[in-house]
Amino acid sequence: MMKLAIFASGSGTNFQAIVDAVKKGDIQANIEVLVCDKTDAKVIERAANEQIDCFVFQPKKYENKAEYEKEILAVLQKREIDFIALAGYMRLVGSTLLQAYQHRIINIHPSLLPSFPGKDAIGQAIRAGVKVTGVTIHYVDEGMDTGPIIAQQAVSILENDTEETLAMRIHEVEHALYTKVLKEMLGHYIGGSLK
Repeated sequence: MMKLAIFASGSGTNFQAIVDAVKKGDIQANIEVLVCDKTDAKVIERAANEQIDCFVFQPKKYENKAEYEKEILAVLQKREIDFIALAGYMRLVGSTLLQAYQHRIINIHPSLLPSFPGKDAIGQAIRAGVKVTGVTIHYVDEGMDTGPIIAQQAVSILENDTEETLAMRIHEVEHALYTKVLKEMLGHYIGGSLK
């Protein structure tokens, strides 16, 4: 069984969707650890409720990204993690983790990349006045939401949409699409590489 780590910084709705899919058997994996960079994030409570171990760190307590990523890497290696899913993790991943998990870190982003990368993608789309946005799942590289795209799904922006109403519809798509992609990717993952 694949060993999965989930990285998150916020409320953890995508984390919960992945956990629920694993429990139902839709995703063939064991979630071994949540990695979180915010001590007060709601996702920590979700992980505790699911009896999933947490590694919570405070980036400011480290000299640089390489230092905290070395510690994260030790946590992942100890648990023999095969694959990493970012689920609202609000930090760029650096070379320490990227080299150790090449082509084995994916991210979900609430826009149709390359449009609206970075923070507040939903707000960016509303302010730009576009009629369509969506969800992208992509491999992680050192850039801000710049890695190769794996899957995308469009979400229409309605005339009366607010950031909140649009976010609700985007989250629904995120939960379904991330589950589908992880199911396919982890189902094809054999002997350390994606087939």
